[in-house]
Amino acid sequence: MNPEAKHIVNELRHKFYSNFAATMNMPVLITGTSYSSNSPIASWMDRKQRLNYINVYAYTAPDKFVPFRPFILRVAINKSAGRVTTIRKGQICRGLNLVWDFELTVLPKEILDFLPWIVNLVEAHEKGSPLLLESPPHSFELNVSEVKLFNNAWTEKAWLLANPTIFPTRNI
Repeated sequence: MNPEAKHIVNELRHKFYSNFAATMNMPVLITGTSYSSNSPIASWMDRKQRLNYINVYAYTAPDKFVPFRPFILRVAINKSAGRVTTIRKGQICRGLNLVWDFELTVLPKEILDFLPWIVNLVEAHEKGSPLLLESPPHSFELNVSEVKLFNNAWTEKAWLLANPTIFPTRNI
């Protein structure tokens, strides 16, 4: 990833996590980078005292070898369960939430628009009612009703940018 893309990812990640923590109706812990080069994550405990976490990272990004590679981000909830996370002292934890995960692939300019939708998704899942899920701020490559059934979604623009030979290129 080139330096400009790294800077943009770090800035968007910081804004996303800060706003996510402020918007959630429960305490959210934001970790810093570690020596093992893991990116920061935001984590929280659900009502069943399972640890959940969200990770924002570059799915694809330009670098010095492929400078025109599409710049696409991913928001992952409870993916890569082997990630080491910390919990607050005195907090009861019954382990990682291995029951639910979700990935959303977006363009950098779309990610902050999705913050309220992601919070709504977490809350709808916590309440066990996918019918509470609101419409997304940008159209998906799949129908919103399908999001309730699957564990990943792409925005239409991210999908078209990542798969230019599958569909005719439109203004992205």
